[in-house]
Amino acid sequence: MEALAQQLENITIAEGASETKGEGTTINETGPIAGGASKKKNKKSAGVPANGETKAEVNPNGAGIDDDNDEDDDEDEDESAAAGGAASTGAKKKKKKKNNKKKKKVQTEPPTIPVSVFFPSKTYPEGEVCEYKDDNLWRTTDEEKRALERQNYDIYNDARRASEVHRQVRSYARKNIKPGMTMTEICEMIENGTRTLVEANGFDSGIAFPTGCSLNHCAAHYTPNAGDKIVLQYGDVCKIDFGVHVNGRIIDSAFTLTFDPVYDNLLAAVKDATNTGIREAGIDVRLGEIGAAIQEVMESYEVEIGGKTFQVKPIRNLTGHSIEQYKIHGTKAVPIVNNGDPTKMEEGEFFAIETFGSTGRGIVRYDMETSHYARAYDIPKIPIRLPRAKALFDTINREFGTLPFCRRYLDRVGEDKYLLALKSLCDSGHVEGYPPLVDVKGSYTAQYEHTLILRPTRKEVLSRGDDY
Repeated sequence: MEALAQQLENITIAEGASETKGEGTTINETGPIAGGASKKKNKKSAGVPANGETKAEVNPNGAGIDDDNDEDDDEDEDESAAAGGAASTGAKKKKKKKNNKKKKKVQTEPPTIPVSVFFPSKTYPEGEVCEYKDDNLWRTTDEEKRALERQNYDIYNDARRASEVHRQVRSYARKNIKPGMTMTEICEMIENGTRTLVEANGFDSGIAFPTGCSLNHCAAHYTPNAGDKIVLQYGDVCKIDFGVHVNGRIIDSAFTLTFDPVYDNLLAAVKDATNTGIREAGIDVRLGEIGAAIQEVMESYEVEIGGKTFQVKPIRNLTGHSIEQYKIHGTKAVPIVNNGDPTKMEEGEFFAIETFGSTGRGIVRYDMETSHYARAYDIPKIPIRLPRAKALFDTINREFGTLPFCRRYLDRVGEDKYLLALKSLCDSGHVEGYPPLVDVKGSYTAQYEHTLILRPTRKEVLSRGDDY
């Protein structure tokens, strides 16, 4: 018994010595770097099976690596693991921070995200801001004029929201309108995008007037009626003219699409003329002077089509116009020829500066089937006698007010068999029809248009974009 007790005592002393040796192990923040405890952990991590058999690793060169390495190797592995752990932790933190960043929102194709999503603050971007010239330069720093602008901020912001919708919709349209599409498909592409992006809601926001897609010698006011089968061709010159409104603040802007480069000079002439009109516009500027500047620029261009050279002519009986709330055509017309009109532009007015160039006579007339209509601004006091016409007029008032509409829009709100009633309303003066406007057959016409506002301190070209 005494021998057995002595043996147990020796074993206890030996284990105590082993524990004392383990107490000398040094540990940093990321784990052990020396000591017996470290070696035991390394052997387990090196892949020693639970049954105690030694498992060999194979390096890329095919040489076996024995787990029973010396202490120096174990210590090196521990230090590498510690450094790797720290680097791994840092990488994870960095990656997590990167993932927390919000991705920039991008418009879908076709456009389906309302512009309000891109601007959660509801502050929409300014258009192109231009200084006034000459005697109006003082306005830029005048405190009274700046205060007046602050008072009108909501009006400007509504117009800027409509402008942003126009830019995003036309960006998609310009890339995706191709020969072979029907005119109805083109218009529905634009109108569906506009309704979605502006979040169409009655008179609060929506389409300002029917989408124009006039072709070749037709300069304006053509949109397809139901059943129209016209298809866009490679050799066509197509004017895309559409409008957006927010709280009745209308953005009216247009561009011309061609696929054959033979028309490039025609488009360049009209674009230059429109930009000239924008440059000349300003508070107290006479409208006739703007027309003279536009005409001079337009007529300085020539275009060669089919071996014949044509001087680009401004279409003298088409004009730009002032824009009022819920009223696309205000009381002032901006000519594109020198007509001597002494009327002046005034502070606070919205204007659509639009120019039309033609290889034909430079004069348009009514032709083709009417598609554009609008309720009269001043409703006549003549009573509407036909019950069907009265019901149709109620629909027009409820759905469109004074904003222009087309037959497709009447179809969309559920009206049918309305042609006789619509004609009756036009005959009585309650509704006005706007037939397509055409130059001579065989000629080609182009259009560019922007909406601007004459703010108290500067003018702002609201619909300006990177495209035109």
